[in-house]
Amino acid sequence: MKFLTRGLFALILTIFFQTSLSAEYLYKDDVVHRSAFKDQIETLGSELYTKTGISLRLIMLKELPKGVSMSEYEKSLLTNFTDPTVLLIFAELNSEIDIAVSNKSLYKYFNRHQVLSPAASAVQAFVMAIANADSWKHFNEMRTDYGGSILPLLAGKAKPEQLIGKYAASMFNGYIDIAHQIAVSHNVTLKNDPGDTNQETLFFVKLFFYGFVLYAIVMYIRRYLYRRRHKNEHE
Repeated sequence: MKFLTRGLFALILTIFFQTSLSAEYLYKDDVVHRSAFKDQIETLGSELYTKTGISLRLIMLKELPKGVSMSEYEKSLLTNFTDPTVLLIFAELNSEIDIAVSNKSLYKYFNRHQVLSPAASAVQAFVMAIANADSWKHFNEMRTDYGGSILPLLAGKAKPEQLIGKYAASMFNGYIDIAHQIAVSHNVTLKNDPGDTNQETLFFVKLFFYGFVLYAIVMYIRRYLYRRRHKNEHE
């Protein structure tokens, strides 16, 4: 045990003793605490496991244990499972989201990079690339990085009383996305997969973003014309 830090050793003990108290697929929830949210995750997770043999577990943390990184937490948590497992983890106060697997071969069933993309659409990715890319190579990488089902929703503004709902919606959307991709990869259909609802959610995210971009363009043009007009009046 000498190779373990105090924090990591304490983490392993905590995870070990909490296992029997945790739900199967909403494995830990320190954030949402809503029965409807738990029931939806449990229902979809159970069906996915029955039809594919893969356990997709969601962990909602208030904060990562002190002195423990996300990767350390994931490795310790994965030691509790013997079945093929995919973990979707959210740590609120650390502002971290990650996906981990018990075996790297599981990545062939879903696109981790796409799920965790900060852009919901190609247009959004293009605009973000223009604003943030520091090289042509970086620009090309950013403009093709889209399809995110978590971060675009999570990045939306919300009042304090709406935060829990935003966290629940964002992570549930990501959970659905991963479950759907795993099911498709196994040629099975999940009757509890609200795929159309998921796409509608992303549609409204894209619609909001496009509206914001259009509004910004219109305001820029108006400001430009206003300044030009007043400049001509003073000359």
